[in-house]
Amino acid sequence: MALRSDDRKLSFEVLSNSISFEEDESLFFYRSNSDPIQNGVVVQSKPKPNPNRKKRKHRRKKPIHSESSIREDPIAEATLDPDTSRTNGLESNCTHSYSVESSSVCTVVTEPDFQNVRGEGFNFGELRQRSVSISGASDDAASRVGGDNEKVKEKEKEKEKEKEEEDDEESGVEVSSAVKQRAEPNGSVGSKKLETERSLDWKRLMADDPNLSFTVDKSPLKYFMEEMYNGNALRNTTTIGNEVERERVYDTIFRLPWRCELLIDVGFFVCLDSFLSLLTIMPTRIVMTLWRLLRTRQFKMWSAAELSDFSCFLILACGVTLLQRTDISLIYHMIRGQGTIKLYVVYNILEIFDRLCQNFNGDVLQTLFNSTEGLASCPPENRRIWVWRFIFDEALAMGASIVHSFILLAQAITLSTVIVAHNNALLALLVSNNFAEIKSNVFKRFSKDNIHGLVYFDSVERFHISAFMLFVLAQNILEAEGPWFESFVSNALMVFICEMAIDIIKHSFIAKFNDIKPTVYSEFLEDLCKQTLNTQTESAKKNLTFVPLAPACVVIRVLTPVYAAHLPYNPLPWRLFWILFLSAMTYVMLTSLKVMIGMGLQKHATWYVNRCRKRKHHLHYD
Repeated sequence: MALRSDDRKLSFEVLSNSISFEEDESLFFYRSNSDPIQNGVVVQSKPKPNPNRKKRKHRRKKPIHSESSIREDPIAEATLDPDTSRTNGLESNCTHSYSVESSSVCTVVTEPDFQNVRGEGFNFGELRQRSVSISGASDDAASRVGGDNEKVKEKEKEKEKEKEEEDDEESGVEVSSAVKQRAEPNGSVGSKKLETERSLDWKRLMADDPNLSFTVDKSPLKYFMEEMYNGNALRNTTTIGNEVERERVYDTIFRLPWRCELLIDVGFFVCLDSFLSLLTIMPTRIVMTLWRLLRTRQFKMWSAAELSDFSCFLILACGVTLLQRTDISLIYHMIRGQGTIKLYVVYNILEIFDRLCQNFNGDVLQTLFNSTEGLASCPPENRRIWVWRFIFDEALAMGASIVHSFILLAQAITLSTVIVAHNNALLALLVSNNFAEIKSNVFKRFSKDNIHGLVYFDSVERFHISAFMLFVLAQNILEAEGPWFESFVSNALMVFICEMAIDIIKHSFIAKFNDIKPTVYSEFLEDLCKQTLNTQTESAKKNLTFVPLAPACVVIRVLTPVYAAHLPYNPLPWRLFWILFLSAMTYVMLTSLKVMIGMGLQKHATWYVNRCRKRKHHLHYD
């Protein structure tokens, strides 16, 4: 093996520190010419530089053979092949052997050298063997060598580690990876490869897994027969229901639809009662107030109720006056000239603004009634402030009501256009509008209060559709030619049936997806009955908010031309007589209808509230 002067110095320094050769003069050493220790003095031999050759960093020397034979370590001889210095591409472990004989003391030091780089990813060096032959050693020296053997081993290990680190820095190879590869000649690649090949054995994997009952060798006929005799064919995608699931199915189909429809219908009649009150009770109260003022001839501050009636009458009169100046036929022909898709877009836009105005007008009217309360009960020194506040609120309520009236009139004209059209425009409008309503509501999350408000919106919408049908009827009376009543009745039934069906489907599936029980709609109906009886509810949000001013303006605007068309063209007194007669007859009819609906609502509300009080926790099984 190749030797270096530094390596020789290291080996003999260790030996010289462990054994003092100057103490025993009977020890005779046979030293070679290349031995650096001569007469107890360390001599470092330096090679002469060759001027014709460039200086190299690492120079190799021929191995120095000692005269006496060197005993090698049996473990190293067993693991290291004399012909090849690597096994499976990996170098054998470094060995350190010390042998002491009677005639000589031989020290063999082998150190790894990582200067020669070979292989893939790992660098392996050659073994450098340093031998020292000591002849004529006595037994005393041999015993001292044996005693200091452990210290020599520890020092050599430390020197060897330092030398390995220096050699690794020179050759750029990590010692830990190389030692690990030498310790495991085969490495872990083979075992991982074997494990991977074992895991890719599909048949073995299917056979070893107890959870997999499907076998690879199963024939299609056998699989089909097993599926046919295994029971329910839909067992992989459905589960066996329980009583809760059964109750939910029947709630969605039977129990909830008629409760929902009952609640919407009661809400519709509440809106109709408020509408009739605006046309009958409010004018009567205003006439009675004016008659009392004329009879007493003493001006007295009106009460809050009288101020509210006067405010609503003023808003109604202004709205009807502005709608009278509107040319309905011009708007009708403008909308009729549009296509079906545009009619659908226009109707949906008007419906959205209708809901917005309905909600906003309720807040504005509450503000107006608050001002009337403050004006009626304010002291004289603050009356001027409250008067101006009342005027501002009145102007705001009037503007909002007029805007809402025009929106409802445009919506009624649009519906009349699609009903009169002969290209199935009504069917297309109903399908697109109603199913768009289902899509926008069914698949959303709703709370109990939101569903409560949604039911009230449907009740108000049902009343607005009735007002639109009255508008269509009036237009047919004035302008239709030929038999038109049967067509009008069929179209009106189609509109109402579609609206009812859509409301039922919408609320049924909203309740199903939000886990709302049918008894909740019974609780909504109880709150509505309490509102009808003027019973204070827990929250104002549970009340049905409906402002009949805008629908009343539209209905009056529509029915006025119908009355005017049937008045006689006789002298003015006779004409005034017929106007008063028709007005009185209409008033009596509306008052009778108001009394019937009002009394019916009162009786139904009283019965239902008493019935709910008898039930514990409001569990309704009606």
